[in-house]
Amino acid sequence: MTEISASADWRAVNRANWDERVPIHTASEFYDVDGFVAGKESLRDFEVAEVGDVAGRTLLHLQCHFGQDTLAWARRGATVTGLDFSEPAVAAATDLATRIGIDTARFVTSDLYDAVDTLEGRTFDIVYTGLGALCWLPDVDRWARTVAALIAPGGFLYLAEFHPFADVLAEDGRTVESDYFRRDARMWDEPGTYADMAAPTSANVTIEWQHGIGDVVSALTAAGLRLEFLHEHDFSLFARFPVLDRNEGIYRFPAGHPRVPLIYSLRATKA
Repeated sequence: MTEISASADWRAVNRANWDERVPIHTASEFYDVDGFVAGKESLRDFEVAEVGDVAGRTLLHLQCHFGQDTLAWARRGATVTGLDFSEPAVAAATDLATRIGIDTARFVTSDLYDAVDTLEGRTFDIVYTGLGALCWLPDVDRWARTVAALIAPGGFLYLAEFHPFADVLAEDGRTVESDYFRRDARMWDEPGTYADMAAPTSANVTIEWQHGIGDVVSALTAAGLRLEFLHEHDFSLFARFPVLDRNEGIYRFPAGHPRVPLIYSLRATKA
């Protein structure tokens, strides 16, 4: 982690990082695009169970990257729109939709905070945000207001996200080494990508923020949404700590090791 220049443009810095990684991700074993095209499921079991039946419903996926999870919801019967600030990601998502024969999916390029204007006030039955999204946004209150404006009456937000408590722990998964309540921006300079750590990259700087569970829930309720549930999960989708055991793509603490939440999910409805 490095100090942040006062002149740093977080959008431009983060967009450059994501733009460069789109072709790496679409070619990676991690995302297995060929497997997805052949019918492999990309959504997690708990997401499918908690969201419920999406057939015949409109769904907006915010920060959709190259659209794999967006299109997985389309395969389940939703009419989907994906939104991302990366033009290469949106282009890759559009191409992926063509490859799997879904002609009803729409992908748009937009900063999240501009989504209401970009989508011209359209609202959706379901607004979905997947894992690893909120850390890229500086203002969670503005995010919540944006989300609320995009949900149709009677619709809901579904959020699945990495648990911020895990970010305060050391590599042993036990020792607290960071401040859970730190809210200032943090700059990282790291080559590679979670999908391929050995991939050659040049746009390696990112600017990120940590949002506590209380911050997220309070922002959503202040925006007028009603919390239906908040679930904390004792597993991760990657080796967050070396001590985690892998079983069929899910990582958990071994028997006898104290467990902490690694993922959380919530659903919030609009009256």
